[in-house]
Amino acid sequence: MRLTLSFIAACTVVVQAGVFSQQNYNEISISGGFAGDAQEEALAVFGALDLNDLANVDKDDLDFLNSVNQICNDAEKEAFNPAIDAADGEEADALQRGKIKNKVLKLTATILKLQAQQAQGTDVADRLEEEQTKLNNNIQQDEDEAGNESTFLSFDASTD
Repeated sequence: MRLTLSFIAACTVVVQAGVFSQQNYNEISISGGFAGDAQEEALAVFGALDLNDLANVDKDDLDFLNSVNQICNDAEKEAFNPAIDAADGEEADALQRGKIKNKVLKLTATILKLQAQQAQGTDVADRLEEEQTKLNNNIQQDEDEAGNESTFLSFDASTD
């Protein structure tokens, strides 16, 4: 009997149970505060995900990561861009820093989703490289502004 149970246990595929639940944009946004640590702040949003076991990320969590990308993209277009266009001086600069932090969050979600898909056997190498380049650029922009205030903008959207 033990041999059978051990065999079954050895053949069981472990999938991370869905670790994310629906959240609204304001709950996950990292746009406020100060520039300089957006990468760490973004990774903290996704801290429940086992980054050492991306091959077993649940489909619901892949959907969550995708929806974070979508709502951050919507916030950029519908909240940040109009606010930046209407502002000037330091107000516009602080909004731009918030927008960059928002992009770091968006791209981190995308990278994590793509890394999980790749670990699960999907060929996403080209897209992963493209998105990583974008993320690196935005992280550098955030770090270049380290210590400067960044503006949080409220946005009405929720993850799936």
